[in-house]
Amino acid sequence: MTLNKDVAKSRLRMSNPWHLLATGFGSGLSPIVPGTAGSLAAIPFWWLMTFLPLQIYSLVVLIGISVGVYLCHRTAKDMGVHDHGSIVWDEFIGMWITLMAIPLMSWKWVLAGFVIFRIFDMWKPWPIRWFDQNVHGGMGIMVDDIIAGVISAVILYVLGHVMI
Repeated sequence: MTLNKDVAKSRLRMSNPWHLLATGFGSGLSPIVPGTAGSLAAIPFWWLMTFLPLQIYSLVVLIGISVGVYLCHRTAKDMGVHDHGSIVWDEFIGMWITLMAIPLMSWKWVLAGFVIFRIFDMWKPWPIRWFDQNVHGGMGIMVDDIIAGVISAVILYVLGHVMI
């Protein structure tokens, strides 16, 4: 059963830690472009993660993916909608993966990573679209953004080596 998007949104409880995380600490509740709002909200957390050694940063991302599969599944089930726009934890993970590849700590590279990731996340070219359409549940919510993040990271990495 799929609910009206507004009814589904009314089922969210920010006091529920799964809902709080799934909505990117509420950033996914933005009335316009919630995925973009979630991607932007991921940047301060990414910045804090840059102080970690790469191995720990990578571990945080892997844990974020693992927890994200469950919390996205649980929140979608609670809302009665598979991949409601307010669920943006997947955008957090996609941004964190993308920004792992910035060549210099500069707002210009962060902006480039943000723009590249948003283009791939919204456009969903193959293989992203295939995974988005064929994988379901919490993994289905997460996997397209993980792949968009990896592709965006590769593009940033290549751009960084060409431009610097």
